[in-house]
Amino acid sequence: MDILQKYLNPEQLQAVRTTEGPLLVFAGAGTGKTRVITYRLAYLLQQGVNPASILAVTFTNKAAEEMRQRVNILCPGKAFGVWITTFHSLAARILRQDYQLLNRKADFVIYDENDQKTILRQCLKELNLPDKKFHPGHLREVISRAKDDLIDAESFMIYAEASDDLWRQTVAKIYQLYQQKLNQNNALDFGDLLLQVAAALKENQLFRQKYQQQFRYIMVDEYQDTNRAQYVLLKYLVGPHQNICVVGDDDQSIYTWRGANPQNIQEFRRDWPNARIITLQENYRSSPQILDCAWRLISNNQMRHPKKLWTKNCPAEPVYFSEFDTENAEARNIAEKIQYLQREKHIALNEIAVFYRTNAQSRVLEEAFRYYEIPYRIYGTVRFYERAEIKNILAYLRLIYNPNDDISFLRVINIPSRGLGEKSLQQLQELARKYRIGLLQTLNYLGELNWSESKKQQLQNFQKMISELRQLSQQISAYELALLVYERSGYHQELKDENTLESRNRQENIEELFNSIDEFGERTNDTSLAAYLQQASLLTASDEIKSEQKSVSLMTLHLAKGLEFHTVFISGLEENILPYHDALLDENELEEERRLMYVGITRAKKNLFLSSAQQRRLYNRRIYNPVSRFVAEAIAERDPGSEPVAVSESAFGQTRWQPGSRIRHPIFGPGIIAEKTGRGEDLKLLIKFDSGIWKKIMVKYANLEKL
Repeated sequence: MDILQKYLNPEQLQAVRTTEGPLLVFAGAGTGKTRVITYRLAYLLQQGVNPASILAVTFTNKAAEEMRQRVNILCPGKAFGVWITTFHSLAARILRQDYQLLNRKADFVIYDENDQKTILRQCLKELNLPDKKFHPGHLREVISRAKDDLIDAESFMIYAEASDDLWRQTVAKIYQLYQQKLNQNNALDFGDLLLQVAAALKENQLFRQKYQQQFRYIMVDEYQDTNRAQYVLLKYLVGPHQNICVVGDDDQSIYTWRGANPQNIQEFRRDWPNARIITLQENYRSSPQILDCAWRLISNNQMRHPKKLWTKNCPAEPVYFSEFDTENAEARNIAEKIQYLQREKHIALNEIAVFYRTNAQSRVLEEAFRYYEIPYRIYGTVRFYERAEIKNILAYLRLIYNPNDDISFLRVINIPSRGLGEKSLQQLQELARKYRIGLLQTLNYLGELNWSESKKQQLQNFQKMISELRQLSQQISAYELALLVYERSGYHQELKDENTLESRNRQENIEELFNSIDEFGERTNDTSLAAYLQQASLLTASDEIKSEQKSVSLMTLHLAKGLEFHTVFISGLEENILPYHDALLDENELEEERRLMYVGITRAKKNLFLSSAQQRRLYNRRIYNPVSRFVAEAIAERDPGSEPVAVSESAFGQTRWQPGSRIRHPIFGPGIIAEKTGRGEDLKLLIKFDSGIWKKIMVKYANLEKL
């Protein structure tokens, strides 16, 4: 490993060579975090450490695969034995290996978000509850967050009954029925994977000792994004050797809304008092101007480990800010700048990205790009594995793998059509409840139903096909099985007969799915159906982001994390948008919004353009917001080429009455501005006074004092 000193700076080298005992690496944006992790893994292997005793955990399958490939380049042939995985894949693998200890059948399936919502709709129907009041999407989030906090259905019910909250008590009943249905289907959701393994490690000493003895060295990437379940799982995996290395950046913690706990990285030193702390601050990505902008912004946060990124990169263009009259003018200007950068500066379109806070903001950008004929790709919409035709093939494969999977049965029983309407499906479900069996098994009892013989014959043929393919699945690869499913189910013929542009697109997508199954088998040397289904179940949106040579990338700031581009535009920099309106009255949420902006800024290598609109049509109404406070904090330079605005307020939105600002009213006393609407003489403020009173006040009559 003589190459260590050649390719690593002193702090990186220190992190690589510190292998014994707990280690916390604060790795700022663009400081070579992946390089450190990769070389640390390779260094351990070069020191003779058994590959199977090393566990490296990250958050996406894409990151895990890239890490494995890089380690294999440094240590050919040794990376295969290292456990390089995501949290959910790790838990799924442990469950597959020790399913008997965990009171679980080996052929369990993993339900995704849509499957969970389907189960929850069934629960609402059985409990006779309205889905408008108990929306399946919201229920799924509540249950998922509970599992992230290691609260199972029984514990949730205990807490709900103690709270005297009727809504929460009803949710507890839904949660219990939902969990019963998962168990009946021999299925797990993402939350179950972590909850069950974490609980087993905590409660079963033999189980815990087995994995503590196996994993002598543990590394965790993006530690700032871990939730309680992941934190507990890691805590019990670390044995007496205490060889745990966590890498992360508290300035990039932006996922508390989905259960992440940024305190985990802050409190690592409390958990491991003898931990060594190393901070990486040399940035290899961005220009000095961009890093200065990022530093000025993030230094306004109080809850952070002190660090200031620096770089040896050459100076580049200033960071520009432009303010426009409308969102349409903003979008047009972005499109025109992109054309200029491509034509005059020869910057490839795939090296340009446009970020925004919410998906709703993409529409006006898309319209401008279409008008200027700029190719673009938008992320965060329908993902490949969520397309109907892909889910149909996967549902067939899951039903073959696990005949008790009622969700997959209901999805494919009429693909292609087998003449089953809503009433017929209800009769099958009644049979399933009567005999306490899965829906596929009810096809053995068709004699009890007053159906036509042709209809019964179709279903018996379906049952026979699934049975035969299940037997074949033990002998052939997942790729070969998927091809057989496509043909023998009649789905391929149905799409061919339809012969429309849409049906042809669906056929192409299914063929791409087959490619992915084949490539997975070649890459992992595991062609089994079980292995592929597990991988497909655990894919995330980040895994599907690829660089297209001839298109600009459009995405929300949350999706931008982990990426980098030559040129970045951040649009919609207005109060109530970024920072989002929900964060204006909560300091913790405001700091997270600032971290989100920081993530967007630090994606840029050479060019960074920030912009806002004085008025914007959003959510079907016209809104007027001042420029985001984050622009003032970052102190960007105003772009001399931006369109003149109709109303000019003081530079960078430092208007007198900002949401979040403290004021005093001569009658109601001190308070905080929650919302600002209108302009000039029509300016109105919604104020939450310290007394608890809320008032909407016309500024020109109020005689307010700024505190």
